[in-house]
Amino acid sequence: MTEGEKTRIVAWSMELRSVHERLRKALAITQEAVASGAPPGRDLLLFCHGFCAALTGHHEGEDRELFPAIAAEHPELRDTLRKLEQDHSMIGHLLGGLQAAVDQAAGPEELARHLEGIAAIMESHFRFEERQLLQVLETLALDADPGRVFGPL
Repeated sequence: MTEGEKTRIVAWSMELRSVHERLRKALAITQEAVASGAPPGRDLLLFCHGFCAALTGHHEGEDRELFPAIAAEHPELRDTLRKLEQDHSMIGHLLGGLQAAVDQAAGPEELARHLEGIAAIMESHFRFEERQLLQVLETLALDADPGRVFGPL
């Protein structure tokens, strides 16, 4: 194995951590915008839309690119991958609720409740995913664009 191949292999675990951290920061910025008490306006709409799009893109990339590659090399993880995909579906539903609230110009309290629910599930999901997959990602042979695998962040 060349040094470049080793770097790419280890980079998948580092990339997952990095993407999760960027999504946590995007959520925090969105929560801060809501907590400021300003009426829902263009900035808040942009924060919510950007966060929703980034998290959705991340999960779609994992479902499309990453999880099939892991399942092929580690069939013993198929139940874990199904659980993660179920989480993605649940988070997608919660994001849809947030988007509907934003579209209906919901007040800051309602938006904060949506974001709090998303934050709780997202953090639980990220921690489980990292516990289950980081070691696997350090040895995963996947030749793909990180933007397709983890979403365009």
